[in-house]
Amino acid sequence: RPLPTPTVPAPMVAQAPRLSGICLDDAALQADFRKALRVYERDVPLLINGETGSGKEAFAKAVHHASQRAEKAFVALNCAAIPESLIESELFGYRGGSFTGARKEGMRGKLQQADGGTLFLDEIGDMPLALQTRLLRVLEDRQVVPIGGEPESVNVRIISATHRNLLDRVQDGSFREDLYYRLNGLEVALPALRERSDKSRLLDFLLAEEAGGVTVLIDGPAREALLGFAWPGNVRQLRNVLRTLAALCEDGRIGLEDLPAMIRQARPVVSAIEEVSEHPLEDAERLALLTTLEQTRWHMTHTAEQLGVSRNTLYRKLRKHGIAR
Repeated sequence: RPLPTPTVPAPMVAQAPRLSGICLDDAALQADFRKALRVYERDVPLLINGETGSGKEAFAKAVHHASQRAEKAFVALNCAAIPESLIESELFGYRGGSFTGARKEGMRGKLQQADGGTLFLDEIGDMPLALQTRLLRVLEDRQVVPIGGEPESVNVRIISATHRNLLDRVQDGSFREDLYYRLNGLEVALPALRERSDKSRLLDFLLAEEAGGVTVLIDGPAREALLGFAWPGNVRQLRNVLRTLAALCEDGRIGLEDLPAMIRQARPVVSAIEEVSEHPLEDAERLALLTTLEQTRWHMTHTAEQLGVSRNTLYRKLRKHGIAR
């Protein structure tokens, strides 16, 4: 009688998370997302590090929406965008009439608004030292004390983000060491757009979002130029460019001639495995010229002033690099 053949279970293949509002087709990014979600569910603080525009808030929001708190609020506060005099009341709230100019009915702070959900603290490295002490107390006691009010219990998960090196700020005394270790349960380093392996998928994903259901195709040369650009402003810059292209597109097709001059005339990004450029200083000068021209909308006087050169020098450099609008 023949022996039964043992069945070997098929290996499990990890699938890329499918989430609204974010593209996660980069393998390293997928792994980081899964780790982030696991620690978030266990109430381990999450710190997201990455260049400006790399998608830190979108990543935090995706973690929230994939978690068991998805039905609760996701509240964001940019610590660098609010004046120091207002950030305390924004974060902790206040009781009515507690200071001159306060609303009669008072105001619930971001911590109270995020009760049961997630509070995303962007640019945490810019939070004033005095507020860092109060935030640490909230994390330890799970209580918020509004300005002029009594302690209130809160159940909130905190995800923080920064483009700075927080350890450097700890060493120079501008960020509390105990708060750094309290917030840094798991640190996720988001890659810059130029380092992502899913740029092509991300390009299609963002274009579909910005086109609002209308089919828009990108010609081969235009796609090559978009994928080869360095994107110093990362995903935010790419999204803004695609939004403009989608709005101006009349025949459902984006060609090379439709792209901003800065992208059309830039040299492709050199990958780490390719040879280093023979003329790195010239490449850097060319990119600086194109970036500044785009920022000033090709106003030559403003461009020259911003670069600290005369108009004659600017024109000479434009001819040298073959840059023309």
